[in-house]
Amino acid sequence: MNNSELDSILKRARVPERPEEFWDSLPRQIVQRLNRKIFRAKDDRLGASFFARWGWSIATVVGMLLVLLALRWGGPKSGPDVLASPKLIDETLAMFPHRVRAIVQDDHGLRVILSEHDDVPASPPLYVRICDGGRCASAVTFSGQEVNLEGQTYAVLADVRGGIILEGSQVLWSSAEPLRGNTHLEIEAKNLGPVTM
Repeated sequence: MNNSELDSILKRARVPERPEEFWDSLPRQIVQRLNRKIFRAKDDRLGASFFARWGWSIATVVGMLLVLLALRWGGPKSGPDVLASPKLIDETLAMFPHRVRAIVQDDHGLRVILSEHDDVPASPPLYVRICDGGRCASAVTFSGQEVNLEGQTYAVLADVRGGIILEGSQVLWSSAEPLRGNTHLEIEAKNLGPVTM
């Protein structure tokens, strides 16, 4: 079949006639189909986010187990200074590069707090220990991160001179002037220096 034959067939063909009900119901059908696709897409996104959260939960549990195993076979055995172990920090950062927001030890045990994305900037780890009476909690984190210790959220910042600043809702503390912190808390903070990643 050549182009002229095809043109003559198309010119003779009649446009299919549609009943009036078709044209009346067409907009409603289009809207229904679009809604089905939108809801299906939302369901797919919800399912994906559910599985992503589930995956991060599993990764966090595995990370904590690996950290506990590292502590049992090679790290210090007890005390809050377990977080000052370079080996623990190196191994944790190697398992989750640019995702570790903090490693926290408190009454609930030892846990690793991860970011959903690999957006934690590479910087020297900072050790923070806060005691309120007989209860103590400690964390290894990085400048610019927030940690929850003893029920309070603190922003942890390193200054240009190597000092550390803690800022919470009721606390502003600096390692440069620890006695001016105007708080009943006992706070210790230090820069742990570079670690290998």
